[in-house]
Amino acid sequence: MHAGLKHAKALDNSLYSLVNGIEILSAVSPTNYNEQKAEFFKRHFSVEPQFSYKQNNTNAFQLKRELFNLAIEKVEDADLQRIYEDVILSYVDKIDQIQTLGSQDFLYNSLRYFGEPTEKDIRNATFILHLPDSDDDDKKLVDAQGIQAIMEQFAQQHDYRYDLVVDDNMIANALVNKTTVKINSAAKVPRIEAHALAHHELGVHLVTTLNAQNQPLKVLSLGCPVHTMTQEGMAILSEYLAGHLTIKRLKILALRVLAVDSMIREKSFRTTFMMLKDQLGVEKNLAFTITARVYRGGGFTKDYLYLRGFHEVLHAYEEQEGFLNLLCGKTAIMHLPQINRLVEKGIFNPPKFITPSFIDPSDNDEVRRFITHAIK
Repeated sequence: MHAGLKHAKALDNSLYSLVNGIEILSAVSPTNYNEQKAEFFKRHFSVEPQFSYKQNNTNAFQLKRELFNLAIEKVEDADLQRIYEDVILSYVDKIDQIQTLGSQDFLYNSLRYFGEPTEKDIRNATFILHLPDSDDDDKKLVDAQGIQAIMEQFAQQHDYRYDLVVDDNMIANALVNKTTVKINSAAKVPRIEAHALAHHELGVHLVTTLNAQNQPLKVLSLGCPVHTMTQEGMAILSEYLAGHLTIKRLKILALRVLAVDSMIREKSFRTTFMMLKDQLGVEKNLAFTITARVYRGGGFTKDYLYLRGFHEVLHAYEEQEGFLNLLCGKTAIMHLPQINRLVEKGIFNPPKFITPSFIDPSDNDEVRRFITHAIK
């Protein structure tokens, strides 16, 4: 441990014991997703799905009081103090989201934490949706077992430790929670997409988890505020640099932006679903998935951040000093100057694992390069 960080270590342990286990993504995952989807289709899209969630027993007031009582002013390093301050404030916002899960206030708390799409975000999404479809999709689909095999080979090649679970009640095709990789048992994706999932979930989400575990302080395991945008941006960048980012994938990210915008304005699951299905020609299962993602919890605005995050991270990758230090843990671009200095001072360790496609990028064609750089 770096000399003179006794107070930081004590604060770090206290903070970790208070908030480790507050997982917003797990909290907003509906427990009755498959049943509600079946009911919605059976009723010919005429009902609003009623999602239910795991019960939360946190005493929000008590927890927030304990967080604000943490003595961050005693942290010896100014850069580190700033990160702790921002992380504590972001957890207060997360607690408010979890407390209001399933109620009308959830949307307000989600907007406060993640924000909402700007006109620029909507213009970017519309630009992508007007692109001609490419035929770069493999027609042969890979199921959950096939995805598992691709992920296992990828993890072995790069020496990643992880647990793999096939889950029957997921919205996403795959996700990483700490060092557990979950694959949706119903997943069926083109081969290129299965490889993209490995670069996205293992190459970034698992890598940043493993690097965070290799830090002397646990704060980078908890995550910087709205690290979602940076983490998802890096994950999409990983797909792109590996040569696996398809036009179809970009269009799904664009549809999510429009779905979040519709959800905020219309507040009607059915209206958003019908917009995707009828106006934009989205296949009904995909339209349901995208709509469910943004309506879960009572209105979850996170999904517009993927496209914005990709734009920001792509520019940081090409232009910013010390970009790879974003892989130190669950970091955010806004804290890159502090993180770079903390690595230089020896307070944080440089990343042990580096996203494979960041070191050895594939050469994307001119069209793909033009499209990704045209996102403003």
